Amino acid sequence: MKKFIILFVALCLSTSLYASNDNKAIHVEVSGNGQPILFIPGFTVPGEIWNPVVDKLKNNYQCHVVTLAGFGAKEPIEFPWLPKVNESLENYLSENNLENVIVVGHSLGGTIATWLASRENSRVSKIILVDALPAAGAIMFPDFNPDNLAYESPFNKQQLEMDATSFEQLATGMSMGMSTNTEAQTQIKNWILEADRKTYVYGYTDYLKLDMREALKNITVPVTILAADLPYGAELARKTYETQYANLKNYNLVMASDAAHFIMLDQQEWFMDQLLKALNE
Repeated sequence: MKKFIILFVALCLSTSLYASNDNKAIHVEVSGNGQPILFIPGFTVPGEIWNPVVDKLKNNYQCHVVTLAGFGAKEPIEFPWLPKVNESLENYLSENNLENVIVVGHSLGGTIATWLASRENSRVSKIILVDALPAAGAIMFPDFNPDNLAYESPFNKQQLEMDATSFEQLATGMSMGMSTNTEAQTQIKNWILEADRKTYVYGYTDYLKLDMREALKNITVPVTILAADLPYGAELARKTYETQYANLKNYNLVMASDAAHFIMLDQQEWFMDQLLKALNE
């Protein structure tokens, strides 16, 4: 009887461990036929943000729409979060034998796109970046050093311990700066609130630590960058992009007018026109 109990406990532990390890870093929905496009959303944002775009492209392209672990009601994974996301995306392209892949990425998704395109033996043929920087942390910290950013910090602790009301106020304030569209602001806020809190806090640390500026030298595929002019104006935004992408040999920078970070929600027709243009070039 004792041996049976030990065996049963061991089996339960094994099953529990498998379930924990089985959590996926990425979740992908596929539709359409043709050249593959990998759509990667921004931080806290589920893949559904690309639905209007996919509806217009799926007759000519095979659309692979990603939702990252911890966002859009997907189960969180163990940390470090972002390195596992990146590796899973690279493996996804390889395991599904996807070649000549176009990657469309917004914000963090765009930063990940540069990571994929910079890899040796990359399967990426083109990247289209939507208001995305190779080193977001360098914008926030004048003396930026990724090694100085850690999960355990007073700021992270404060966010983890926020009550629901305080966190909603934080999310509301953030969403108002990310879009000029009031309906979109509400949706952005809800995506933040729906995110796994720990992934939101520690995952953002992962995001800020990622610095792709040096690796940009390895990218040889065509790059289109769609950048927002708000809140600082087109001149300053352009200067920021030119500084951050200084190591990229060749790219096409296109500025959106009267658009904040979520360009695809603020200027939907313009965004679709520019996306189609970039795909056809």
